[in-house]
Amino acid sequence: MNHHAPVRMKPRLALLSAALLLAGCAVGPDYRRPDAPVSAQFREADGWKLAAATAPQAQAPAAGAWWKHFGDPQLDQLVEQADLSNQNIRVAEARYRQASALLDAAQAAQFPTLNATAGVTRSQGVSTTTTGGTTANAGAPIRNTSRLSLAASWEPDLWGRIARSGEAAQASAAASAADLQAARLSTQAAVTQAYLQLRINDAQHALLERTVAAYTRSAEITRNRFDAGVAARADVTQAQAQLKTAQAQLIDLGIQRRQLEHAIAVLTGRPPADLALAPASTLPALPAVPGLLPSTLLERRPDIAAAERRVAAANAQIGVAQAAFFPTLTLGATAGTQSGALARVLSLPNQFWSLGPNLALSVFDAGARSARKAQAIASWDETVASYRQTVLTAFQEVEDNLAALRILEAEAQAQAEALAAATESLALVNNQYLAGTVSYLNVTNAQTVALNAERARLDILVRRLTGSVALFKATGGDQP
Repeated sequence: MNHHAPVRMKPRLALLSAALLLAGCAVGPDYRRPDAPVSAQFREADGWKLAAATAPQAQAPAAGAWWKHFGDPQLDQLVEQADLSNQNIRVAEARYRQASALLDAAQAAQFPTLNATAGVTRSQGVSTTTTGGTTANAGAPIRNTSRLSLAASWEPDLWGRIARSGEAAQASAAASAADLQAARLSTQAAVTQAYLQLRINDAQHALLERTVAAYTRSAEITRNRFDAGVAARADVTQAQAQLKTAQAQLIDLGIQRRQLEHAIAVLTGRPPADLALAPASTLPALPAVPGLLPSTLLERRPDIAAAERRVAAANAQIGVAQAAFFPTLTLGATAGTQSGALARVLSLPNQFWSLGPNLALSVFDAGARSARKAQAIASWDETVASYRQTVLTAFQEVEDNLAALRILEAEAQAQAEALAAATESLALVNNQYLAGTVSYLNVTNAQTVALNAERARLDILVRRLTGSVALFKATGGDQP
């Protein structure tokens, strides 16, 4: 029986006690969230009626389901389908699972490891010397050796390297979780914007169909007046040119509609050929602007949360790099049995064991550890700057869309008045032409002005709808 028992146990027990006392003492800077430029209030919200000040809806949408404010059941189904099948979301989800697995691996380093080995060797002419080498002995008999052993090791976290690694992995996992939320929010916004543009396209299609019908009647009237000798040939050609132009514009709308359908199909995880949305005769409702305080924007935007967690991860990596300057202590123990016959390998006389600590310190590395620490500090500076830039960009997006919606509301009112005037002018000019007091050129001009005014109204409406989507996205989604 071989006993490799350690000697002078009291000093080693004292060393172990000191290691346990030092465990948990983490070197490196403790994390504090960096300061970021935050305004006291949104400038563009001044004097603007926010959703928080409006009357409550009869049935409020579910928390976080901000797209339900548009009141379109088909939109709700498309967004829900995108949440389940969008491939960009699947990518972000897989990255989050990777980060979670890395976190589990980092946390596992805090616990001892246990390894079991079993082996059978057959040898001849080789023996081990007292100095650890081997000698050849050609006349030695053939030997069979069977060995079973268990080896345990544990590294006390003297300087917090393992703890800091766990902090970094935990912060990285949280950043990946925020990236997943950002991917969902971005996909939801993309589906909603494409769907709203599709419905505006339907409205423009219906407008041009009515316009083509009106121009067809005008062309027939002009042809009849020409046949009766009360209209010039130029009036007929002008009416025909205007009709054909409107028909071309109607046909051209089909390109945008097909492309929007294709985009929605891909966003919902389907091939473009598998999705066809029937035209709708109504437009989604224009939601109220969500109320939000600037201080809460930092808590609601997933991209800000991801950037802040990456700062925390970089901060922890500084501690990991700094801990490399200190020695590492590993406590190890081995026990097992060894015998020349497999049948006797488990018998008591063949047992062996060993126990002892191992202290390691890198004495010279040509500045490699200092370089890694400098890299970690520079990486932290980079993440801090990225975090602050993300905050500034978030405030810019909110201010931009608040301003756009406020100005577009005033523009929509002015455009509605312009449309009413153009419609009235067209009716007057039509009557004057039928009475023979004006030429058909006046009619075509009035018809063009009325059509352009109606299309401009729809353009402003789609800008208000997509601006509302952009504002919901900029504020991190719906109110919880």
